[in-house]
Amino acid sequence: VQLQASGGGLVQPGGSLRLSCAASGFTLDFYTIGWFRQAPGKEREGVSGISSSDGSTYYADSVKGRFTISRDKAKNTVYLQMDTLKPEDTAVYYCATDYPRLSITAAQAMDNMALSDYWGQGTQVTVSS
Repeated sequence: VQLQASGGGLVQPGGSLRLSCAASGFTLDFYTIGWFRQAPGKEREGVSGISSSDGSTYYADSVKGRFTISRDKAKNTVYLQMDTLKPEDTAVYYCATDYPRLSITAAQAMDNMALSDYWGQGTQVTVSS
């Protein structure tokens, strides 16, 4: 099982970035990929996830209305479109999977992903003028 995250970078406040997480070793038909982030001196927080079971989505309150998660099952890849970025979005972003746990809702998937042994390598997102 591998997760390959990409797409981070430096962007000005109000700008956009799209993160990608390509998975191998399991299929998005049954398992979920989501995004977490960790800023310096802060605890890791769940950002967004999309359930493979019911298609429901989870967004942290801090990103609702600005971030959009989507998936391409043919490419076994999940994307996080981040718009209207703020300096407080600066963090290392990690993707994770709930594999081998099965989740029903996106919220449940986020809990399972937090316990996961499988994480992407992290991609830095810096929002600064």
